[in-house]
Amino acid sequence: MYVVTVLGNCLIVLLIRLDSRLHTPMYFFLTNLSLVDVSYATSIVPQLLVHFLAEHKAIPFRSCAAQLFFSLALGGIEFVLLAVMAYDRYVAVCDPLRYSAIMHRGQCARLAVTSWVSGSMNSLVQTTITFQLPMCTNKFIDHISCEILAVVRLACVDTSSNEVTIMVSSILLLMTPFCLVLLSYIRIISAILKIQSREGRRKAFHTCASHLTVVALCYGMAIFTYIQPHSGPSVLQEKLISLFYAILTPMLNPVIYSLRNKEVKGAWQKLLGKFSGLTSKLAT
Repeated sequence: MYVVTVLGNCLIVLLIRLDSRLHTPMYFFLTNLSLVDVSYATSIVPQLLVHFLAEHKAIPFRSCAAQLFFSLALGGIEFVLLAVMAYDRYVAVCDPLRYSAIMHRGQCARLAVTSWVSGSMNSLVQTTITFQLPMCTNKFIDHISCEILAVVRLACVDTSSNEVTIMVSSILLLMTPFCLVLLSYIRIISAILKIQSREGRRKAFHTCASHLTVVALCYGMAIFTYIQPHSGPSVLQEKLISLFYAILTPMLNPVIYSLRNKEVKGAWQKLLGKFSGLTSKLAT
């Protein structure tokens, strides 16, 4: 599954780079999303596979801190990036005549950089605060990775302030983008329902279907996990959710965007046609 994740996302990035028809803001952000998915899976899964095979499942302190930083940063980047993609779809559907003027190359670059910087800065603060806690003699992390809630549970002191920080961070980097996504889609659906032709409505809904599917996958369980650390899920549920995010979501995203998107399917067919033509020439 990890190999499929890496290959699928790298192929999406390569396809977008090779096909000039996909050099649009939507696919620029999709490239960023694919890079985030590959990086997120890589921050967790290789170490997880090592632990599957090792009798003594240990991770160095610095490696644990690095894993927490990168996984938390990449998760935050993805949430902001999905909100940016929702804004892109909002402009495309609700203001199509000004789309090129609003979503120009500089604006797209600024929005992408904002996603990467906000996620990274939040993770840096959270990781620093978490690893300043005095740890108990029991250093057994009851989780599949160095996940922030699992590491905080190792502390020998009251962690209420840390849990409040996690809550505030979740509201800023999870709920705020989620609310922006909801607002964008409320406006999008309102605009689509005003379209007179059935074919026009169908095309408009189809434009947003892939992104909406990914949004539902990514935001749903994250909100369930991090918004209420005290009364949130059990440790087993946390592990299952982490597995879902580390393996299933990054693997499914390229499939969702490929199967539900005519432009991507057309680009695949064009690329495969070129490849088969080249191989037939070499054979002759």
